[in-house]
Amino acid sequence: MATPTLELGDPKRSLAALEYWLRAYRRTWRSSAVTAFVMPLVFLGTFGLGLGSLVDGNTTGPLGDVEYLAFVAPGILAASAMQSAFGECTWPVLSSRKWNGHYQAQAGSPLTIADIVTGHLLFIAFRLTLGAVAFALIGTLIGAFSSAWLVLAVPVAVLTGLAHATPLIAFAITRENDTDFSVLMRFVMTPMFLFAGTFFPVDQFPLGIELLAWLTPLWHGTQLCRELALGDAGVLASAGHLAYLLLWCVGGYLLALRSYRKMLRS
Repeated sequence: MATPTLELGDPKRSLAALEYWLRAYRRTWRSSAVTAFVMPLVFLGTFGLGLGSLVDGNTTGPLGDVEYLAFVAPGILAASAMQSAFGECTWPVLSSRKWNGHYQAQAGSPLTIADIVTGHLLFIAFRLTLGAVAFALIGTLIGAFSSAWLVLAVPVAVLTGLAHATPLIAFAITRENDTDFSVLMRFVMTPMFLFAGTFFPVDQFPLGIELLAWLTPLWHGTQLCRELALGDAGVLASAGHLAYLLLWCVGGYLLALRSYRKMLRS
């Protein structure tokens, strides 16, 4: 079996592939824009303000002097990007190969496999950026964020989403039906959302769960977003979190190139 090599798409051709996705998005952007602004209000209102009123009343809790809203908001920022990646990289990918033939049409053009993968990932990054910016704006308006370092937490959230997106598209392109996606949502996405440090420090969990949380890209994303949003990011720790997220991005991209070649050239 050949070892996959890092082949980046040609910039002009990749942008042409991105243009296709942007044109398709013009038909649905209104509903997704509403969701982008409503979901932060739901999450921050339910968990940050509702649950936060109970947590903040416990003066001996694990958060110290940090209000729960300020603690949980950066975690939800990263976790929302992860959730968006799961939505963007499962059914749309399968549909583009199996049901509407979008990938096959692109493969029949001058676009290379790397152009197709890169173009779609650029669109996913665009969607993740819109969601992260909307979340940051809403969170700032309701007082969840106060540090100017939040401007760096937004691209970190996007990187967190991409760390999940690249292996997800590598998996989704190989599926023949969407049954596995429900399993992914139930047994991968939801446990990560709940136990990878979004709502509570992972050292409050049993050691086994804590160790598993450390292995997930979401934990590194939530930690770095939180440290930046609270103005408490250290250079070495931040570099470690970034390196781990980039490792997932690059590894997933290599897998995606191999999977797309296999499925679109068969």
